[in-house]
Amino acid sequence: MTGRPAKLALANGSVFTGISFGAEGEIHGEVVFNTSMTGYQEILTDPSYSGQIVCMTYPLIGNYGVNEEDVESRGLFLRGFIVRELCDEPSNYRSSESLDSYLKRNNIIGLQGIDTRALVRQIRIHGAMAGILSTTDLDDASLVQKAKDGASLVGLDLVCEVMPQETSEWSSPLIDLGRPVDFGAAASEDNGLHVVAIDYGMKLNIPRYLKDAGCRVTVVPGNATADEILALNPDGVFLSNGPGDPEPLDYAINTIKSLLGKKPIFGICLGLQLLGLACGGKTYKLRFGHRGANQPVLNKLTRKVEITSQNHGFALDTASLPDDVEVTHINLNDETVEGIRHRQYPAFGVQYHPEAAAGPHDSHYLFREFVDMMRGVTA
Repeated sequence: MTGRPAKLALANGSVFTGISFGAEGEIHGEVVFNTSMTGYQEILTDPSYSGQIVCMTYPLIGNYGVNEEDVESRGLFLRGFIVRELCDEPSNYRSSESLDSYLKRNNIIGLQGIDTRALVRQIRIHGAMAGILSTTDLDDASLVQKAKDGASLVGLDLVCEVMPQETSEWSSPLIDLGRPVDFGAAASEDNGLHVVAIDYGMKLNIPRYLKDAGCRVTVVPGNATADEILALNPDGVFLSNGPGDPEPLDYAINTIKSLLGKKPIFGICLGLQLLGLACGGKTYKLRFGHRGANQPVLNKLTRKVEITSQNHGFALDTASLPDDVEVTHINLNDETVEGIRHRQYPAFGVQYHPEAAAGPHDSHYLFREFVDMMRGVTA
């Protein structure tokens, strides 16, 4: 293990010393952890990690390298990346470069060689907290003070940093590496349905699934108005995932309020939270969030348990939801809200990521339900 010394300091005064990889420099962010054993490239390119320094709990990261097909966005939006041990010589037929090279090229600071178990324990005890990751300032007291002085993610609009600026048409289906999805005979065939996907920091596998379900997909920026969306004459509206606190996003909440009852709506992750806020609910910050590929979720309607992929630090407050909003899914670890459905309007959402295939097929029915909802409205 060779490289320059680097340090991570937390706002509670803890300091971790290791070896840097990727880019050099100094960055502030909220320190969080992800329990997935694989999928580090998808994590790196998920815009929902904007503003955060991500620690992987699995000890060996980088062993299958990085490829061009598995990216989930147009770039890397996280602040920093922490692993126990970096693999310098990846081995996979799809690999085009190493993780170290990938982070260098995208100007992301990496840290390896620390006790990641101790770091995760700190986060679980004290909650996700501000931290500073540096290869340039190695003074403990200085770094801790910087961590304390950094801004919290609560109340910040991070969507404006990751959403696209222009409207575009989506044309790419799922990449064929075994095609885990079965949408029936209509898969990949034009079903005549037009979906407008509001991009708050959308993972690319979402429009791929919508395309694979036979839909024509138009992607609009997260600040698109209801009038702009309705002018595109969609059969349904999709609300994407995205980073940070949903409550400051008044523009998104007001747009969804104006769309409720006019078009079928399906939201994922941040999209679920915004839908809940638009319906009159409230959100709150979780202690350390849900980030991993093995979260058990109960579908209250079918009584089936789904193994899900998740990445969020905020959740809907069950008690705040009005009577016309039904909770359809709950997290079996902490009983937080994982899904809602409006009792009067065609609108539903889930907190987890059905496109991430953690189960691996447990949650794909949600895309079919959205298609069926649109067909019911347009029939």
